[in-house]
Amino acid sequence: MASLLGTALAAALLSVPVAAQPIDPKVMARIDRILKKTPLIDGHNDLPEQLRENYKSSVEGLASGGAEREEPLMTDMARLRAGRVGGQFWSVWIDGEVTGDLAIRQTLEQIDIVSRLIDAYPNDLAWALTADDIVKAHKAGKVASLIGIEGGRQIGGSLPALRQFYRLGARYMTLTHNQTTEWADSGTDEPKFDGLSPFGLEVVKEMNRLGMLVDLSHVSPATMKDAIAATKAPVIFSHSDVSGVNPHPRTVPDDVLRLLPANGGVVMITFVPTFVSAGDWAWARERLAEEARLKSLYSYSKAQQEAGLKKWEQEHPAPPVRVTDVADHIEHAVRLAGHDNVGLGGDFDGIDRTITGLGGVEGYPVLLAELIRRGWSDENLAKLAGGNVLRALRQAESVAASMKNVPPVMATLETAK
Repeated sequence: MASLLGTALAAALLSVPVAAQPIDPKVMARIDRILKKTPLIDGHNDLPEQLRENYKSSVEGLASGGAEREEPLMTDMARLRAGRVGGQFWSVWIDGEVTGDLAIRQTLEQIDIVSRLIDAYPNDLAWALTADDIVKAHKAGKVASLIGIEGGRQIGGSLPALRQFYRLGARYMTLTHNQTTEWADSGTDEPKFDGLSPFGLEVVKEMNRLGMLVDLSHVSPATMKDAIAATKAPVIFSHSDVSGVNPHPRTVPDDVLRLLPANGGVVMITFVPTFVSAGDWAWARERLAEEARLKSLYSYSKAQQEAGLKKWEQEHPAPPVRVTDVADHIEHAVRLAGHDNVGLGGDFDGIDRTITGLGGVEGYPVLLAELIRRGWSDENLAKLAGGNVLRALRQAESVAASMKNVPPVMATLETAK
């Protein structure tokens, strides 16, 4: 979940869906050949959270369309088909400031949304708990559906909760969200542990034992390095960009990218404009400063604050962010980590603004067409689309199988201090 702008601006920007750019029929035929053999697996989609926040957790009305919605969505079954999506990690996100048993309950409620979503569209979606399940669903013409927990606080400091989330279908957990937790430093908060605490290391060990992928999006560089050093299985970054193109705190530094080949991990490039473009990041900071100024100036009138911000936005439009900018992040990651260690994680329905040509899940072929224009081979396109994360999941399953006689980790936050 990456909330970057106010809800009023988000509604205005998303009220008109951005159509996917036209693709040459020969290029589209090539993309279809590639994705018929290898499923395109997206690492992160926040549709469940949008359904909870804006649609009272209802999963109805997602067969197609959505432009008429009061809060438009970037994902529905028709758009998943148009985007040739073959596998989807559905994010179960809660506010990172929620802790303890309440965090566990809210996570269960989010998992329930995913479960009902999959059950409601059996012709389009299929549960996937293993890499083989993904392949099976893809061959059946369905979107293999997995769960990703977005934030370590969601286990409430309880490894038993982690184990039960795995039983319910969670196949990765992001170690933090925007907040530093009781055991891991976030990339967008004050550090406490210079990476992972002793309990955080135990969490990684237990995730290895279960076969749950360790997701390092949102965490600090020190946490990234601690987790990579501790894990026996590949890590993923379910939705991140790279610092070498834009040094935003939500991106992955070059020295971490260089660690991925030995680990087998996958950085899944995301489509958040502020993470992709340094110009957009600068614009977003200027907008936040103006918003703070208006709140101070018109503390007595929310209407004047909103009017002032609207006027500022009209006078200071956001700079364009394009598919080519996303491709630049992908190619930078490839230069440092290699073609075997890069994937895709759009963060659709978790963002307030989108990139031109990538307005929803239907846009994936536009990105692949840009990479074809840059000379990418079918083999490397297949790796990027889904082959790499499929391999990482298989390796995590293999590590779990090798640890089948290892007892569950019984550490607690208190005992691990």
